[in-house]
Amino acid sequence: MRGSVTDAGSTPDSGRPRRAVRAVTAAALLPPLLLGAAPSGARTAPGDRLQQAFAAAAAEYHVPQSVLLGVAYLQSRWDAHDGAPSVTGGYGPMHLTDARTALAETSHHDEGTEDPRGDDARAPLRPRPTPPDAGALPARLKTLPRAAELTGLSPETLRTDPAANVAGGAALLAAAQRELGEPPSRDPADWYGAVARFSGTDDTATAAAYADDVYEVIRTGERRTTDTGQRVALPARPDVEPDTAQLAGTGLRASLAAGTECPKTVSCEWIPAPYEELGGGDYGNHDLADRPASPAIRYIVVHDTEGAWDGVLNMVQDPAYVSWHYTLRSTDGHIAQHVKAKDVAWHAGNWYVNAGSIGLEHEGFLAEPDAWYTEAMYRSSARLVKYLAKKYGIPLDRQHVLGHDNVPGPTAGSIRGMHTDPGPYWDWRHYFRLLGRPFEPGGGRHADLVTIRPDYARNRPEYTGCAVRGEPCAAHGSSAVRLYADHDERAPLIEDIGLGTAPTTGVNDLSSRVSTGQQYAVAGRWGDWTAIWYLGQKAWFRNPAKDPVAVPAAGRTVTPREGLESVPVYGRAYPEKAAYPADVPAQAVSPLPYTLPKGQRYVVGDEVPGTYLHAVAFDPGTHRTVIGKDRYHQIQFGHRIAFVRAADVRVVPSKA
Repeated sequence: MRGSVTDAGSTPDSGRPRRAVRAVTAAALLPPLLLGAAPSGARTAPGDRLQQAFAAAAAEYHVPQSVLLGVAYLQSRWDAHDGAPSVTGGYGPMHLTDARTALAETSHHDEGTEDPRGDDARAPLRPRPTPPDAGALPARLKTLPRAAELTGLSPETLRTDPAANVAGGAALLAAAQRELGEPPSRDPADWYGAVARFSGTDDTATAAAYADDVYEVIRTGERRTTDTGQRVALPARPDVEPDTAQLAGTGLRASLAAGTECPKTVSCEWIPAPYEELGGGDYGNHDLADRPASPAIRYIVVHDTEGAWDGVLNMVQDPAYVSWHYTLRSTDGHIAQHVKAKDVAWHAGNWYVNAGSIGLEHEGFLAEPDAWYTEAMYRSSARLVKYLAKKYGIPLDRQHVLGHDNVPGPTAGSIRGMHTDPGPYWDWRHYFRLLGRPFEPGGGRHADLVTIRPDYARNRPEYTGCAVRGEPCAAHGSSAVRLYADHDERAPLIEDIGLGTAPTTGVNDLSSRVSTGQQYAVAGRWGDWTAIWYLGQKAWFRNPAKDPVAVPAAGRTVTPREGLESVPVYGRAYPEKAAYPADVPAQAVSPLPYTLPKGQRYVVGDEVPGTYLHAVAFDPGTHRTVIGKDRYHQIQFGHRIAFVRAADVRVVPSKA
């Protein structure tokens, strides 16, 4: 859905000096002010050119280098994304936006065959959204043309040349400082208002949350190698205390947080999803409930929007469409809440999971890794998830913080239609570090469980179908690790019998891959290879000791009880038939087309009672929560979670 974003009509004012591209390139070779001057005549190492570009731009526009680096880190973590635009038409390390053609008109909820509601008791929901009205673009989506005016550089240069892009960001910060009537101080503490304005938002809460994050980066420092191999460092400045009083002079409107369920550390507004009768006994676009009293809230589900902010907000306000609880904006991490946490949104395609989850949509595209999830959005999402997890007692692990791609099909017939977002390019390792729950080794060298944990930047499995079916995607960091039938990359890929098709390397094909943070029982080792139990099979992945993609783990597993050759696997934990009262139709407890064979073990999460929320009418007074005597264990069975009856298995602790 990402088009070619151009701005041929944007030209610099005739009265402004026009700088040649070669001048910026030369400036990018100046010595970094922060790290000390290089000897006269010294050449800049290729991997240090971006650091030099920050130094040169900071000097030219009189912006403290720490401020420029901090802002760029929050925008892109200093990555260039090969000149590709983000979901909001942002380019380069400074995420300068030029989004005239970046508004998308669809959402992933109207693709594929998945029923977002996922409830057998109601007719399948096939939403068709009202096309969004693009309207006038807000200022936050057209910062690149403004940077072109300020620098005299062409929009094309600002899009494709990282050094020029950094200069454009510095020019915008300097302009914001001037407009606020503040001097070009060398003290980073004096730039809080300009940083808040750089966020592009129009409300104080979002601007403050953004600026606070930038100054947190400045205080703690950061160091990383970018997607183009550039080494960039921001030394820690723990003494910096920004002048937050500057926010009052920015002219931004007041916070919109009234009515929201968000932590104070994020910016949030209430844009409600409608609960309306549609006629013919149907209604939309969510269910009123009394959670966590009935039923419990067990999961947080991470989605991507497959569309841009304005269009997605139009969709969730359509009573004939579907719903989710929160949407997060890419440019600045701003959050809109649509459904109260006590109520059930229709987002995951599995009614059992919907009834017990909170759904978060993140502005982005699964198959366009460089239409990237910004650092501002990652941080805002992590703060929201920590808040929700604490409030509702949700463990911060990959058994409870799920991707939409980890939600199982509720029945055998639904497996092929389940969605695959946020996909292999969502950085789960970074996300859980922001959640304060990094994936650390939990066992010894010969532990019989592993946690999948590749280095995101270096882990680049081949995918196809990002732009054209069957064609290779551009090489890119990934959270996913590919699985084979033997310890050989020429061996067949692991097959998912539930899909009924041969496995591929397609970006949406989950047959043969595991994801960062997921845990599995070890089934064997061979040199640089490790085998795990996966979908009832022994699945191998390359795991060299010098560059491991998995680390030892500790925990519990389940295996069939003595005397059973295999046990059924389920996509939902529904009660037994006898548990249903006379006025609630019993729901089928139908197994998926998999089994858990004797001798295999799978990592177990919760033990839960069979639960079904009966909600098929508009009047919430008719809704009932049915809880049975049968209990289930949630397991990590394949890429998606699954359930087995507790009566069918025994729990086995892991071995160090």
